[in-house]
Amino acid sequence: MTTQIQQVDHELIQAAAQVARTRCRGDNHTMAAAGRAGDGRIVTAVNAYHFTGGPCAELVLIGAAAAQGVYELDTIVAVGDRDRGVVPPCGRCRQVLLDYFPALKVIVGEGDRTRTVLIADLLPESYVWADHQLDAD
Repeated sequence: MTTQIQQVDHELIQAAAQVARTRCRGDNHTMAAAGRAGDGRIVTAVNAYHFTGGPCAELVLIGAAAAQGVYELDTIVAVGDRDRGVVPPCGRCRQVLLDYFPALKVIVGEGDRTRTVLIADLLPESYVWADHQLDAD
């Protein structure tokens, strides 16, 4: 059962949509992501498509956030270019996001069905790499 959080961060969706409209040009950059830091800052990024499996916007966002001194994200959303709206993270991104931010909230859904859920609910019964790292210490 998915845990739905009642509040949707519409400002975060708008930030990602703005980046998708203004920075996604051509086939190399088709998705934008926005993440809200614990201190309220918003970090944005775009994907870097490549036939070898270039990183999705959510993964680029992790690096962009770290470059700005943001190591904890509270909420994330991805938005497609050409007004495609909110797009849920792919399986690889779900795993990485869960490993980096186990308490992360993710905005998913379309139109008036947009909602916020926990990353763990998007990847149930998953292997948690972060737990493995704690055991190695």
